[in-house]
Amino acid sequence: MATTKTVQTVTFVWEGINKKGDKLSGETRGPSLALVKAELRRQGINPTSVKKKPKSLFGGKKKGKIAPRDIAVFSRQLAIMMSSGVPMIQAFEIIGRGHENAAMQSMILNIKADVEGGNTLTDSLAKFPLQFDSLYCNLVNAGEQAGILESLLDKIATYKEKTEALKAKIKKAMIYPAAIVSVALIVTTILLLFVIPEFQKMFASFGGELPALTQFVIDMSIFLQKWWIVVFGSMGGAVVVFIRTKRSSEEFRNKLDAMSLKVPVFGDLLNKAAIARFARTLSTMFAAGVPLVDAMETVAGTAGNYVYETAIRKMREEVATGSPIYQSMDHTKMFPAMVVQMVAIGEEAGSVDSMLAKVADMYEQEVDNAVDNLSTLMEPMIMAFLGVVIGGLVVAMYLPIFKMGQVV
Repeated sequence: MATTKTVQTVTFVWEGINKKGDKLSGETRGPSLALVKAELRRQGINPTSVKKKPKSLFGGKKKGKIAPRDIAVFSRQLAIMMSSGVPMIQAFEIIGRGHENAAMQSMILNIKADVEGGNTLTDSLAKFPLQFDSLYCNLVNAGEQAGILESLLDKIATYKEKTEALKAKIKKAMIYPAAIVSVALIVTTILLLFVIPEFQKMFASFGGELPALTQFVIDMSIFLQKWWIVVFGSMGGAVVVFIRTKRSSEEFRNKLDAMSLKVPVFGDLLNKAAIARFARTLSTMFAAGVPLVDAMETVAGTAGNYVYETAIRKMREEVATGSPIYQSMDHTKMFPAMVVQMVAIGEEAGSVDSMLAKVADMYEQEVDNAVDNLSTLMEPMIMAFLGVVIGGLVVAMYLPIFKMGQVV
């Protein structure tokens, strides 16, 4: 019986120059160095360096979920390669093989195989709706239809980078105070459960009446020691109920969105972020040539807040009946007069996309400044909070000792 010999392939890291003189790099699997070089030359790339990829100390590629940041990086890589003259299929191969995230690699290579099978890029991307939403697919479709996919991919990459940067700023503003409060809660719990009981034993030998603050802290400690399972179980249960209700109840999410916009300091930050997101998204779709009514529907879906989503849908209804964009924006009472005026000027000059891009740049900068100012403002407030909570517990424990010193 004849036996079939299995050809072993190895991953090679390469650098080269294409016919336009652009420097490219990537990874390719092949049975030998010579065959990989031959394949690169066949694709129009003159290899300047080809060598085996060193093995990872952790045993291969990292597995994990696909994060929005991964999609932003992928968009920029694809835009650069296609604008440099690299064929789409080859670009997918290079990006996919070189990705450290196994899930991302699998998705990119699946898209490549789908496009090779004759499907459009839009249809191939639409098979992964969690990673490529309707906005992304609509922009790619507009680029394919108009024959300007390379320039549209560049706009998409810029859009994804800007939106991810905006999300990171909002998260930074929210995580900092939450982390401090969590640390304060943990430290307070440790003091109440392990430190204060030792002071309680010492005070019991003193006799006499304890100061009111000291007695209050000791009572808290006794209660927590006895009912800690109930206390932490209730806190954990409340968090679980909150998360599940938020996921399952649209009405609850809508009320939460409305309340978040009215929170002091944070509400202003969220409003500015929503306006920046609206302007950036609509500007990108305008520049891609997507019809206004269709663009407004997609923008509403990416608003990120129910209040703004509702306002944008009302705008869409008015625009569909012939109203100017600036007028429909003014009717919602959700956009500052300056933003409305800038859009009005853009409509008159026939440059709504560039004017919206300026609005987005301005509000993204305002969000950046607000986050920096918030961090500066929060530092003394957090120090005061920690001083009151932790310092209060320490003072409460030393009050009886000070009292005894005065008596002596």
